[in-house]
Amino acid sequence: MLAALIIFIILLLLQVPIAFVLGITTISYIILSNNLGLLPTAPQRLYSGLESYGLLAIPLFMLAGELMNSGGITKRLIHFSKTIVGHFRGGLAYVNVVSNMLLASIIGSATAQIAMMSRTMVPAMEKEGYSREFSASTTAAAGLLGPIIPPSMLFIIYGVSSGASIGTMFLAGILPGLILGLSIILLIAYTGKKQQWQSSERASLSKIGRSFIEVIPALLVPVIIIAGILSGIFTPTESAAIACVVALLIGFFFYRELTIKDLPKVIINTTITTATITMLIAMANLFGWMLSFEQIPQAIAEWMVSLTENPIIFLLLVNIFLLLIGMVMDGIAALIILVPIFTPLLANFNIDPVHFGVIICLNLTIGLLTPPVGAGLYIASALGQVKLEQLTKAIWPFLIVSLASLLMITYWPDLVLWLPTIMNN
Repeated sequence: MLAALIIFIILLLLQVPIAFVLGITTISYIILSNNLGLLPTAPQRLYSGLESYGLLAIPLFMLAGELMNSGGITKRLIHFSKTIVGHFRGGLAYVNVVSNMLLASIIGSATAQIAMMSRTMVPAMEKEGYSREFSASTTAAAGLLGPIIPPSMLFIIYGVSSGASIGTMFLAGILPGLILGLSIILLIAYTGKKQQWQSSERASLSKIGRSFIEVIPALLVPVIIIAGILSGIFTPTESAAIACVVALLIGFFFYRELTIKDLPKVIINTTITTATITMLIAMANLFGWMLSFEQIPQAIAEWMVSLTENPIIFLLLVNIFLLLIGMVMDGIAALIILVPIFTPLLANFNIDPVHFGVIICLNLTIGLLTPPVGAGLYIASALGQVKLEQLTKAIWPFLIVSLASLLMITYWPDLVLWLPTIMNN
């Protein structure tokens, strides 16, 4: 096992894609430990990691996001945000956050959201006089809302791995997502006051009204998703299919920006993204199988229980551990590996699985912005054309407020559980 750990660390340091790191490490372990009888079982483990109806929602939500981008929905959501908050001091920074909150209710992926918004918002903010580092860091931080405000790809994976209701997880993410968005907005307000940014002209009521009417079809997508799940008309997976149909109809018939010629590109982009994610899930399941074979989850569980019986200290230790893991491992892979380790411990500390799911998903999402492996940092750096060192320095204030939001959500469970409790009663 030590040799496999060394291989794992070396491959990470060489920046080999995490899916290959997990797969190569597992196969190396099987060979080096002389457990060759496990090799024929490995392909079955790869397949079983994807054999879940709930995971079908991932490509469907990815497809909905692509259809919205090509159909002009994304553009109108950003324009609507600008008419509402664009006149405040630091207006475009607020627009960035509000737009990300609206898009989070559709896309569900932080990396996809950071990539899309970096192309749009960073050049626009730079033209308005904001530094490129601040623009890229704001975009990257606001992208954290993607996996927290439903629908969330991480919530889907957590629900499949832990057995928690995906619909309940979606409800539980609404208030934490709003809290995280508000914390980023307050940081922008403080920065704007400190640096004496100028405010711009307020949009007229008629302009706000026209923008709202124009954006109503776009807002139908998240409304239909949430309302359908809450009412029990369809499951979260079925809601993803409905979102695709609605986005397709809006792009074709309302905004008329989506054409037949756009569909091959939409499908190709969705296929590539889905293939990347599903390969990672499959390899992470294989890696988790290796850990289970070595009884590492049981050892970690026994160790953590031996440290404390206090749920407050336990959650603090878990958060520290997850933050460290998030610095070196992709969030999806970490989620699939770690959920089976921590889930059996929750009953011992009287922690609700849904509450814990929001904690672990937010924690690992913050890991997207922490060096050395934070994928969100690399995406924002590349697409925002900012040096990684400059972006890393600029992102720290956003990381601090994100961590403050994480602690608030960790130790105030009602922020997570209140809405699911109200809606399910």
